[in-house]
Amino acid sequence: MVLSPFYQELFEALNRGLLMSIGLIIPSALGGVLIGVIAGCLRTYGRFSVRSACDIYAAIFRGTPLVVQLFILYFGLPNIGIYLSPYAAAVIGFALCSGAYQSEYIRGALLSIKRSQYFGSQALGFSSFQSIVWIIIPQAMRKALPGCGNEIVYLIKYSSLAYVVTFMELTGEGKTLATEYFRFTEVFAIIGLYYLVLVSLATLVLKKIEKAVYIPGFGKS
Repeated sequence: MVLSPFYQELFEALNRGLLMSIGLIIPSALGGVLIGVIAGCLRTYGRFSVRSACDIYAAIFRGTPLVVQLFILYFGLPNIGIYLSPYAAAVIGFALCSGAYQSEYIRGALLSIKRSQYFGSQALGFSSFQSIVWIIIPQAMRKALPGCGNEIVYLIKYSSLAYVVTFMELTGEGKTLATEYFRFTEVFAIIGLYYLVLVSLATLVLKKIEKAVYIPGFGKS
């Protein structure tokens, strides 16, 4: 099947944008999970001042639109002498926003672990830090995994906002071509299929991870 010149150009642009999107999503997702685990632990076990600071962070990034956060990082920070590339602004913005939501899943999972687990580990000679890192967090992560995985799926979709800071990922490449040829319906329908495939693959991987870490009977009362 021979494609028309328009579709040839479209798929070349979208495939190029797809690679850029993947290069944006992976570090953002990893950074978001890392930030979420750290912030979630500090919001649960940290001193009052630390808990308050992390609660404020979570409230700000969960309570303001992501597009506003991206605008501040890319267009606002230069006013105080901080210059970020479009890629850096997008990754930092996505990781911080995702991390705020992830911290809530982690916090909830940590609070669901019975205190007897903590006291039992200390009775075996573990320090408070060792008890949290080696006993509590592994159990909490299993409980938080569905929620954290759902946040990663959201991250894949809202990575499409990166074009507002001039980072030409999948949506940005498609929007440019749609504007040039004035064929918005076809272009964005195909872009939607690209994201559907990405989300479906991510969901499949996350389900396999859940299955791999599943422990029969874990979490049941």
